[in-house]
Order: sequence, then structure tokens, then C-alpha cells
Amino acid sequence: MILKKKKIDLAATIRDIPDFPKQGILFRDITTLLSDKDAHKQAVDGFVNLLKNKQIDYIVAAESRGFLFAGTLSYLLNCGLVPVRKPGKLPYKTYKAGYSLEYGKDSLEIHQDAFKAGSKVLILDDLLATGGTVSAMVDLVKQLKGEIMGVAFLIELTDLKGRDKLKDYPVYSLIKY
Repeated sequence: MILKKKKIDLAATIRDIPDFPKQGILFRDITTLLSDKDAHKQAVDGFVNLLKNKQIDYIVAAESRGFLFAGTLSYLLNCGLVPVRKPGKLPYKTYKAGYSLEYGKDSLEIHQDAFKAGSKVLILDDLLATGGTVSAMVDLVKQLKGEIMGVAFLIELTDLKGRDKLKDYPVYSLIKY
């Protein structure tokens, strides 16, 4: 007899850190989910189940926590992986897009030759809050003339309405707060 594993409440495996990185922010720490092998596997399997029938040529992932799922997913979904990083971290010619966070401003870069125009792209990050980071990623993919097939997140903070900035794309999230 094969025993079926009990489904894990993924949200319960995430640690809340109040007032990080500054006063008034509740940080959702995914390191506790990642260190729980069963929760980590369930999260990866959840992404694969959501995305396996999508035609994806590349996953465009944000540094740094987006990278934690992107490598595994690009392997399992048989597609390329394109890192999006903070300024000055990529060694070749880049495009840049700025954005606002709940607690400041920043920018991201992508290699100018990351993929060919018309490539089908999934944008991936660990968390959707106000939508600033993902909006910058959308801008970068558009600069390369990629076709955005969807955007995926481990966590979505629904009260912050980041999804509203993504009305033109399918949005996938495994955990909603």
C-alpha cells in the first residue's frame, strides 16, 4: 500500500519577521519553507503543476529569492533561465528598469542578448507586494520584445494590490496573504 503524503499548509512554513527591513514592514521569510524538504518539494511541484502546459521558452527570474526556484523550474519545464539582477552585477551589455518598493527605490538589469525577440517568457519572483519589482521585470522583457506568458510568485500579498499592475498577464501564486 502506498501512503499519500498529507498536503502541507505552505503559509504555515513561512516565518514572519516584523519591522524588517525597516519599521512597519512585515517580512515573509521563505528560508523556513526552503529548509523543510517536504514544503519545498510541494512548492516546486505546485509551480510545475501550474506551468507545465504553458509554452515557455525562458524563465526570467529576479535576484535573489526568485533564483531559488528558477533553476529547478527551468530544468523541470525544459526552458532557459535568464537572471535579472541589481545594477552592476551582470557582466555584459544590459537594459535597465527602475521601480519603487514599499520602502524605497531600486532598479534591475537584464542582458541585452538574454533571448530573441518573440521568445515566450514566464516572469518569476518569490513575492508579489506592490508590484514594483515585477513591473520593472515586465519593462525589461518588453525591451527585449519577449512575449510574456505569465508571472508567477510563491507569495502574493493581496492587500497591496500588486496584481492590479499585471492585468494584461496571467498571474500565478501559490500562497496568498
